[in-house]
Amino acid sequence: MCLAVPGQLETISGDDPLLRSGRVNFSGVTREVSLACLPDAQVGDYVLVHVGMAIGRVDEAEAVKIFGYLREMNELADLEEATMQNTPAAAPP
Repeated sequence: MCLAVPGQLETISGDDPLLRSGRVNFSGVTREVSLACLPDAQVGDYVLVHVGMAIGRVDEAEAVKIFGYLREMNELADLEEATMQNTPAAAPP
């Protein structure tokens, strides 16, 4: 199953639209992601990230709802465990 996880864009680096990247916060775990598919993304936006690439934008209410669904499915266990231990999350299988 493919999964895109919402997170809030905290910083953006790079000027070239194809090479821009940003730090995204996923409930306390931050990761660097490509913004090539979202050239107009701005700091503060909630983005959907799949395999290190921001592929869409959602509003905050939708992001919270998605995190709720993921918790129900126990799909956030790696992220939440990493937050508790302050270590990087394991890569999905």
